[in-house]
Amino acid sequence: MSRSQNLEAILWVTAGTAVFSLIFASGKFAGDAASTLQILFLRYIGGSATLLAAMAATGGGLSQFRSARPASHFLRALVGAYGGVALIHASANMPIVDATAIGLLYVIFMVGLGVWFLGERITAQHWAGIVLCTAGAAVVMGSRGAFRTFDVAYLWPAAIAFAGAILLALEGILIKTLSRSDQPLTVLLHVNFFGILLLAVPAVLSWRSTDFADNLPLLLLGPVGITAQYFIIRGYRMADVSVLGPVDYTWLIFAGLIGFAFFQEVPTMGSVIGSAVIAAGGVVLALLKSAKAA
Repeated sequence: MSRSQNLEAILWVTAGTAVFSLIFASGKFAGDAASTLQILFLRYIGGSATLLAAMAATGGGLSQFRSARPASHFLRALVGAYGGVALIHASANMPIVDATAIGLLYVIFMVGLGVWFLGERITAQHWAGIVLCTAGAAVVMGSRGAFRTFDVAYLWPAAIAFAGAILLALEGILIKTLSRSDQPLTVLLHVNFFGILLLAVPAVLSWRSTDFADNLPLLLLGPVGITAQYFIIRGYRMADVSVLGPVDYTWLIFAGLIGFAFFQEVPTMGSVIGSAVIAAGGVVLALLKSAKAA
């Protein structure tokens, strides 16, 4: 695997993370008009409609997108959906900055699982990039006040956030393995279909506004999510988890930009410094040459 291929993979995943940042901010944009589960469910509905429309336009049938690993696709949707739900629950019951910091541990877990399950080799240059990205994320979260307070009542939601991070790490490994065997559109169809099944009942139970004007923008998140998922799957087909996992920390950079552009949230100096360190770690990883190609 060449350096240029690693760079291309990182650019794909970074682009996907940037687009996903808009979806992560959708709860803030929606305000009290929709619950988080309602947002996710409608996003999956909109995503499935987008995929089916694309298939109809090209004349393709569903049969060509069957997978030999439907159970793995279901598991990927399950751990991804409920990993996100775990972090949402934790954020609602403890300081959100602390829950986010714990949730970001999924990157470290994913790198470890890549070594364990996928046989990936971690070189000194890998470690340099991983440490830089993690240190940058820690600086950003520290500047936002992470872990400055302690309450025994936070122990249970913190444990749930930790479990959510493990689930998201498992999702990352499953994306990598499924992207090896199935085409991106096959992966997208399965995760959206299973996402609808998994979230339908919880979403209905937590539904808020039934106003069409409130729900239409959430359906339109579907094609946005499809675009982000496609970018990430493309990247994971090209490079190791140990290279791409730390790139997810760029979410903090894009979240800061969205906060500044739409919510007048002025970034702290710590956020700026941490973002620069994350970017430096990404450059180190982009310059990696795979041990297989060395």
